Amino acid sequence: MKRLTFILLIVLITFGVFAQTSNKNLSTASSGNSETYKSGSAWTLSWPLGQHKESTIDTLLYGTPRTFLPQMVSDAWAGTGAFAAEGINMLWTERPQRSQFIFQDAIEHWNPTFAKEKFYNVFIPMTLLTYDFGGGRENHNDRLKGVFAGNVNRKIGIGANIDYLYTKGAYANQAVKDLVYGIQGYYRGDRYEMQAFMEHYHSVNQENGGITDDLYITDPAELQGGVEQIEPKSIPTRLSRAKNRVIGAEFYMNHAYKLGFWRDITQPNDTVEREEFVPVTKFLYSFDYRYNRHAFTNTNTSEASNFWENTYFNNTGTDDQTWYHSYTNVLGIEMIEGFQTWAKFGLSAYAEYQIERFKNLTAENRGEDGNLPESLTPLPFDVSNQQEATRNLLWIGGRLEKTKGTLLRYAANARFGLLGDAAGELAIDGKIETRFRLAKDTVLISAEGFFRNLSPSWLLQHYVSNHFIWDNNFSKTRSFRVGGHLHIPWTKTDIRAAVENIQNYIYFNSSSVPQQHSGNVQLLSLSLDQKLKFGIWNWNNTLTYQVTSDKNVIPLPSFALYSNMFIDFEAFKVLRMQIGIDCNYYTKYRGLDYQPATMQFHVQGAEAVDVGNFAVADAYINAKIQKTRFFIVWSHVNQGLFGKSYFALPHYPVNPRQLKFGISIDFAN
Repeated sequence: MKRLTFILLIVLITFGVFAQTSNKNLSTASSGNSETYKSGSAWTLSWPLGQHKESTIDTLLYGTPRTFLPQMVSDAWAGTGAFAAEGINMLWTERPQRSQFIFQDAIEHWNPTFAKEKFYNVFIPMTLLTYDFGGGRENHNDRLKGVFAGNVNRKIGIGANIDYLYTKGAYANQAVKDLVYGIQGYYRGDRYEMQAFMEHYHSVNQENGGITDDLYITDPAELQGGVEQIEPKSIPTRLSRAKNRVIGAEFYMNHAYKLGFWRDITQPNDTVEREEFVPVTKFLYSFDYRYNRHAFTNTNTSEASNFWENTYFNNTGTDDQTWYHSYTNVLGIEMIEGFQTWAKFGLSAYAEYQIERFKNLTAENRGEDGNLPESLTPLPFDVSNQQEATRNLLWIGGRLEKTKGTLLRYAANARFGLLGDAAGELAIDGKIETRFRLAKDTVLISAEGFFRNLSPSWLLQHYVSNHFIWDNNFSKTRSFRVGGHLHIPWTKTDIRAAVENIQNYIYFNSSSVPQQHSGNVQLLSLSLDQKLKFGIWNWNNTLTYQVTSDKNVIPLPSFALYSNMFIDFEAFKVLRMQIGIDCNYYTKYRGLDYQPATMQFHVQGAEAVDVGNFAVADAYINAKIQKTRFFIVWSHVNQGLFGKSYFALPHYPVNPRQLKFGISIDFAN
C-alpha cells in the first residue's frame, strides 16, 4: 500500500509539471500579448468536522531561506542542531499541545499533521518544486519538496505532495533522513461534499547525545594544547551508535450531505435569471485513522553504561519499540450560517468515538532459565500488565461561529468527555474579533482564550523500555488562557498579549521521567511585531517577553528577538531582489536537556548549565524572477564574533557557519 501510494504521488507531480499548457484556455484572460492567470485558493481543515479555514499558497518571496535553517524555526528554538532533527519551541504560546504519541512531538515541525494539511482549488494545474542544498561533502544538507494540485472540474480537485529532508549533520553522529509524502482529494457539489487525505512520514535520526566537552566550542585551545581550531566533525560525542526511527501515517475522510432550497438570482448586467442552491442544514461524518511506530536502538554498550543510569532488560544493546493505533468516527449536524438574512451564525453539534491502542516492547537477553542477568537494574515492579492497552473514548461537542460581516466575527467550541479516560474531560475555546475604520484604514482587535481539563496520554502514564520504566496515576491537567491581538496596518504594528494558568502540569524531571506538578504555574507573554520601511530599506522586528512563575517546571527565556534588515528592489524590471541580514537572539536561561531514548526534553538536575545569550545571524540574497524563486544564504555568519557559547541545548551547539542555496519553481505559469 505504501509503495503504491508513493508511486501514485510521483506520477501526479510529474503529470502536473507538463499539464499546464493544455489547460491555459480554462483560466486566462488575454489582453494583447499578455495573459493573466488566476492563482486559486487554499484551505486547511478544523477538527473534527472538517470545516474550511482559509490558508495560503506558498509562493511568497519573503522568508524563504528560513525553511532551510533549523535555528530559524522560531525566534527561540531549542534543537539538537541538525537540519530536520529534534527541537522544541521555547516561545510558550507557540508551542503545540503534547500529542498522544509523545515520540513524534520533537520532530513535529518537519512532519505532516492534521492542522497543516492543505487543499487547493486552482484554475490550472499547479506544481511547486523546491530544492535546497548546502554544505560540503561531510556535512551536506538537502531538501527536495514538491506540491501538485489540479482540478478535474469546478467540483473535483486532487493533489499530492512529497518532502525529502536529508543531512549528514555538522557534527559527528548527527545524520537525519526524513521522507514525507501524501495525496489529497475533494468533491464539492451542491448537496454532497467529500474531502480526504493520506499522509505518511518516515524519519530516521542518528543520536549523538551531545558533545563530550563544551570546551571544544568555547575554548578548543585548552583541550588541544593551544590549537585554536577544530573541525566540527572531529569533536567527540557521547553516543555513536544510537538511532531513533519514527514512522507515522494518517488517513482522514469527511463526508457531508446538505439539505436546502433553490432560489433565483440575477447577476449584475445580466438579464438571465439563474438558480443557486442554498444549503440550510449539513449532516457530517468523519473518519480518522492514525498509525505511529517508534524504535530506539543502540549497539554501543560501553557508551550506554555511561549515558544511562538504568538498564533493565538487555546489557548487550537496546532495541525499544512502541506502537500506536487510533480509529476515530465522528457524526455531526450543522446549521449553516447565512442561508437567510436572520441566520447570522452557524451552529453545529457532534459525537466523537475513538479507539486507541498502545504497545511497548523491548528486546531482552534472558538466560536459559528464563531470568534476566543479575547485572541488570532490578525491575521496579511487575511490568507484564504495563506494556499494552486499548482505550475506548467518547466525547460530545459543539461549535458556534460567525465568519461573515465586517464589524464582528466570533467562534466558540466546546467538547465534553463521557467515556473511558476521556470521562470528565472539558475543552472550551473561543475567539472574537472586530474591525473598524480608523485613519483611512482598518484596525483589527481580537481576543481569544481556552479552558482545558484533559487526561494525559497513556504513554505518560505507562511505559516500559530498556532504560526507562514508569507507572503513573496522573490527574487531569487544567489550563486557562486569555489573550488579545491588536493589528494597526498603516504603522505595520502587531501587538499580542496572553496570560495562562496551568494546574497539574506534567513535565519530564531531571531523571528524564514524567512528573506531575501539583501546584499552579502562571505564564505571561507579550510580543511586538513592528515593520519599518523607507523606500527600498526594510527593517522587521519581533520582540517577545515572557515570564514563568516556576522555572524549575517550565523554564523559558525571558526575552527573544528576531530582526531582519534588508533592501527590497526590482532589478532590470523583471528581477525582484531582497538582500539583507537577519538574526535571532534570546536571553540566558536554565535550558531543557534532551533524552535520546525517549525523544523528550526534560529539566536539568543539580549540575544544570545555562544556555542562550547568543545571536545567530544569516546574510542572504533572496530573489524572484517570474515564477522562479531562489536564495543564497550564509548561515551563522557571525560565528565566534560575539562569544562562542552558542548552545541551543546543554552540550548541543548550533550549526557552524555554512553556505546554502535554494531554488523554487512554480510551474503554474
